[in-house]
Amino acid sequence: MLVTGFEAEAFGTNCYVLAAGPGEQCLIVDPGIGVLDRLDEVVAQHRLHPAAVLLTHGHLDHTFSVAPVCGARGITAYLHPADREMLADPAKGISIDLAALFGGRLPYSEPEDVAELTDGSTMTIAGIEITVDHAPGHTGGSVLFRVPGAGTSWDADQVCLSGDVLFAGSIGRTDLPGGDTATMMASLRDKILPLADDTVVLPGHGPATTIGRERASNPYLRELTGAPRRGL
Repeated sequence: MLVTGFEAEAFGTNCYVLAAGPGEQCLIVDPGIGVLDRLDEVVAQHRLHPAAVLLTHGHLDHTFSVAPVCGARGITAYLHPADREMLADPAKGISIDLAALFGGRLPYSEPEDVAELTDGSTMTIAGIEITVDHAPGHTGGSVLFRVPGAGTSWDADQVCLSGDVLFAGSIGRTDLPGGDTATMMASLRDKILPLADDTVVLPGHGPATTIGRERASNPYLRELTGAPRRGL
């Protein structure tokens, strides 16, 4: 399977492209700010045909380009219903300071076709089986996407696109509208910790990691497992 990604022009958001192989249909995950040209390059390089957009949550830095990406190709965007209102009005999911960066106006449009994601569901799009895990805490509608990892550069059993739930060494913030620390910790306990150690994690920001690495070193996961802390 082909899995590639690149950073958006703002906020270091990772945009990912997944396909069964070169020349096939593909999935686009979290098309953020200023990704259109780079996305077109990736699609052309691998001769791909976009089939759908998957959104890990509704924050603007992950959804900004969803309408032009979907509109240019007549494809559907998938999002959990708890974050649906942010797709219509991104200001509902960001801080006052961040909204001020846009002068109080967000140059944004909503995609025409939006489908709802359901916790625990499995769907097959572009020949890829995708399992959806609702993992609120960063936002009310944050989800994980799990896909088979065989044939990827990691050759793992499973790849987890974690959005802003889990990062290498950290987790997503919970102080924005819709965020909640206790809910985030419950999602980490119930949706992240049960995953196999060799699961490759592709986060919404920062480098890839594995569940095993995070279980051993991520302070938030160590807190949940009761692992002893290093040092004094």
